[in-house]
Formats: sequence, C-alpha cells, structure tokens
Amino acid sequence: MAPNKKSKPKLNSAESTQSPSTSQSKFPACLRSVPPSSVAITIHAKPGSKLATITDINDEALGVQIDAPAKDGEANAALLDYISSVIGVKRRQVSIGSGLKSRDKVVVVEEVTLQGVFDALDKVLKGQ
Repeated sequence: MAPNKKSKPKLNSAESTQSPSTSQSKFPACLRSVPPSSVAITIHAKPGSKLATITDINDEALGVQIDAPAKDGEANAALLDYISSVIGVKRRQVSIGSGLKSRDKVVVVEEVTLQGVFDALDKVLKGQ
C-alpha cells in the first residue's frame, strides 16, 4: 500500500487560493479581463426602479438599479444604455454575454481596459 501524501494537496490548495488574489488584488472579482481588449462585468440587475444607478460593487456582482420594467427586453436595453454611458463607450461596444432572462447577467464591454472600467464605476459610486 502506498503512503498517503497529505502535504502536497495542502500546498497546492494554498497556492491556488493565493494566486488569483495576488494577480488582480485591486479589482473586485465581478470584473474580469477578456482578451484581447474586453472586460466582462457580472451584474445583479434590479429592474423597475425609479432611477438608474449603481448600488454597490463587491466580488459577487455589480448591483445596478434599472429604470425600466423587466418585460419585452426593456430592462436589458436600459441596462446596456446605462452601462455604456457610465463607462463612456458607444452603445454598440456593450452586450449581454449571458443571463438574458435573469437578474444575474454578464455584460461584456469591448475595447476597454480593466482599470478604465473600474475607475468609471468607482467614480459613479463615490459621486452618490
């Protein structure tokens, strides 16, 4: 019978938990770089609000209130318009990658940097 190798899995699991946090430690996990020049943003949409605004940003998702009802794609269109205006890009550069009929979505912004997206979102959060 072969001896148990308990020390090796512990070392690997410790390395795997440390490496993602050290490579992008200044950005929340809801913002991800997508090569070559896009950024994916995990969003938790809250449709039907009186005002379109960013409520919070954390590792799980960017909270966004949308001033459109969640029917016939109105909230999705309003979300894309709002995100493009906040980040300062053209509307055609912003699309929904997944979650078309869900409150939890992944929005892809093309031709931007991770730092640029983070700065724009942070500016809106601090301006409130």
